[in-house]
Amino acid sequence: MKIIGLISGTSADAIDAALCEIEGAPPHLRARIVAARTHPYPPGFQARILRQIRPESSRVDELCELNAALGELFAEAALALLAENGLTPAEVDLIGSHGQTVWHTVQPDGRATSTLQITEASVIAERTGITTISNFRPRDIAAGGQGAPLTSYADWLLLRHPDHWRAVQNLGGIANVTFLPPLNDTTSDPLSFDTGPANCLIDEIAVLLSGGRQSYDVDGALGAAGTVDEAWLAALLDHPYYRRQPPKTTGRELYTAAMAADLLATGRARGLRDVDVVATVTALTAASIADAYRRFAPAPIAEVIIGGGGRRNPTLMRMIRERLGGIPVRTHEDVGLDSDNKEALVFALLAHETWHARPGNHPALTGARHPVVLGQITPGANYVALARRTWGALD
Repeated sequence: MKIIGLISGTSADAIDAALCEIEGAPPHLRARIVAARTHPYPPGFQARILRQIRPESSRVDELCELNAALGELFAEAALALLAENGLTPAEVDLIGSHGQTVWHTVQPDGRATSTLQITEASVIAERTGITTISNFRPRDIAAGGQGAPLTSYADWLLLRHPDHWRAVQNLGGIANVTFLPPLNDTTSDPLSFDTGPANCLIDEIAVLLSGGRQSYDVDGALGAAGTVDEAWLAALLDHPYYRRQPPKTTGRELYTAAMAADLLATGRARGLRDVDVVATVTALTAASIADAYRRFAPAPIAEVIIGGGGRRNPTLMRMIRERLGGIPVRTHEDVGLDSDNKEALVFALLAHETWHARPGNHPALTGARHPVVLGQITPGANYVALARRTWGALD
């Protein structure tokens, strides 16, 4: 099947769109990215999204309008991807849309009880004519899971090593890890959870320091120019989230813009230079990852595979390597995956499984009570023909 995966991540900086070819069924599922694009938001649109992510600035009327506007932009991204590759919507079977997360509720005891991803699937299906599968996370939460990280299921299907344990580490706004047993291990379960912040706090501080002119620490330059305050870092690592047993998830509801502003103010009060604050917050990402491996890895990890935007921050990557103490660190590209578009591939893959009435979660990864089929199907103009081709004649 030809499926387009669409996602706007925690950083809300653009739409990732990937046209994928997927065939087979687990454990012999094959998936590849045929073409991809990063579809930019109009000027000011990222700020519009971030206002709705923050409780202090969110408004229900603006959230409603944003849901529809994102639907238009996601459809635009899908159509632009097809046009630049000489394809028409009639040549695509499905769209898998993650949408934009605006809130993810985790109770003090660690239970995820609700999650909200907006981006109106009806708009996508109407504008493209392609049947669209969306809203993947709530069903896992309804079954007792965390609803995240869903990329871990794709890791389970695609990235197990024949002989040794791997950690697949994503560095988006939030950092998440999947510990994968080798293919020759038929008894061990995988484990996946959010380790803490990846880029979100670094990005927010970069925005504050640049007066909004810079949305991230370009090339890790700010962090590289600073010195880590190890005593402060140790205090930051004492946050109860890091000690909580997985499965667990977190997001911008914890690692907020207000937290970033507080960190900057606290660092200055400690007599640190601004670049020292960035260095220490960057080290918090690296140290929380290493701490999670020490606390929770089910077996010795022989190899780490890193993806996500954070891999472009050389200061962060250096700190991760240092704090992991010699474990080989590679990127998704080293194992044949396009890291920039992996998450879009994930939601194409999940759409494929939903269409074939197969689960898109693994209880050991999300904490759900049992496997469940994820998502909601919004018929496009191709719905009846696709259903007949998949299942035969319809009454």
